[in-house]
Amino acid sequence: MIKGYARVSTKHQNLNRQLKALKDNGAEYIYQEKVSGASAEREELQKMLEELNVGDIVLVPDLTRISRSTKDLFELVELIKSKGASLKSIKDTWLDTSDKSAYSEFLFTVFAGISQLERSLIKERQAEGIEIAKLNGKYKGRVKKYHEKNDALNHALELYQNRAVNGLSATEIVKRTQISRSALYRALKERENK
Repeated sequence: MIKGYARVSTKHQNLNRQLKALKDNGAEYIYQEKVSGASAEREELQKMLEELNVGDIVLVPDLTRISRSTKDLFELVELIKSKGASLKSIKDTWLDTSDKSAYSEFLFTVFAGISQLERSLIKERQAEGIEIAKLNGKYKGRVKKYHEKNDALNHALELYQNRAVNGLSATEIVKRTQISRSALYRALKERENK
């Protein structure tokens, strides 16, 4: 069975292009998720790996959809092979582990290394760009996201108390921290009563 795997990094991104490519290339079932590749918590990927059978082909639009690094890619390939299945990429045509020749293994190793080098170079250029932007006073940094409710609430309270300095309205604060307006005002009232 050809099992496709599609992934985008954020909930706002669209999977349609990947889904079409997978279907056009014979995917019979597609696992899909919206989660950063840097995350180890890729539930659909884990589910797909658990459900692999001998002879299955894991089909991906490109290797960046399934792996976080060259090391991660090698580990995934070994796991897939241990289940008697193979991995194939649509974009990276050299990535086809169903061909068990020494030449294919060599190409896999070389091109996986090149892909890792490309990602590293992109990160380097991005870091250089950020440094230049900081020197020019144009980089403010990424808005911090808080996943723990208490951290987000404390951050919202801090922003609210410093709104004269930061110029943020209550609406902007609740939007930035993802805390409801009622939770913010309730916490402010509790602080006043202490």
